[in-house]
Amino acid sequence: MKQHARVIGQFTANADGPVHGVSYDGQLVWAATGTHVRAFDPKDGTEMRALPVPAHAGTAFDGRHLFQIADDLIQKVDPATGQVVSTIPAPGHGRDSGLAWSDGYLWVGQYRDRQIVQIDPGTGDVIRTISTSRFVTGVTWVDGELWHGYSEDGSGGLTRIDPDGGQELTTLEMPGVSVSGVESDGAGRFFCGGGNSGVVRIVSRS
Repeated sequence: MKQHARVIGQFTANADGPVHGVSYDGQLVWAATGTHVRAFDPKDGTEMRALPVPAHAGTAFDGRHLFQIADDLIQKVDPATGQVVSTIPAPGHGRDSGLAWSDGYLWVGQYRDRQIVQIDPGTGDVIRTISTSRFVTGVTWVDGELWHGYSEDGSGGLTRIDPDGGQELTTLEMPGVSVSGVESDGAGRFFCGGGNSGVVRIVSRS
């Protein structure tokens, strides 16, 4: 099933460059902006925190720590101090895109390979790989559903896939809009990084 995504709000997360990844900790939206991971109040876009951590792709939150892709590493970050607690190798060796946390594992999007890789967050060991039909730019789990962002030729969107076979089940199209990073708030909204526009768009799930 395909339909147009309904954008219900947006805010600027990086006035000077792109958004590379997005996560949500239950209160604040975190955006990867290259040199920092920045936290925003999603109600009005007010910047609340800026951690000087390399942030080149996806971002995730496990309930206590942030996980942030930097080149070929995934950093585990204390969101209170910005301290990098540990690192593991990223499975794509620098070709990784989205990042999500679910059920005790990290799920890593790989853009060009059109796949999502489930890994052990302590070691980086690969558990399994899910192939999809689109370029993967962000990953999120919500209510047992696996969604990923995609972008190609200047247009993007969100698609829900079968986590077993990778088949496309539902797609929310965003013509003319890039998507770089996606996270659900668990309450009917997606936060979507807007690539080079530097914005985060808020999309209704329904």
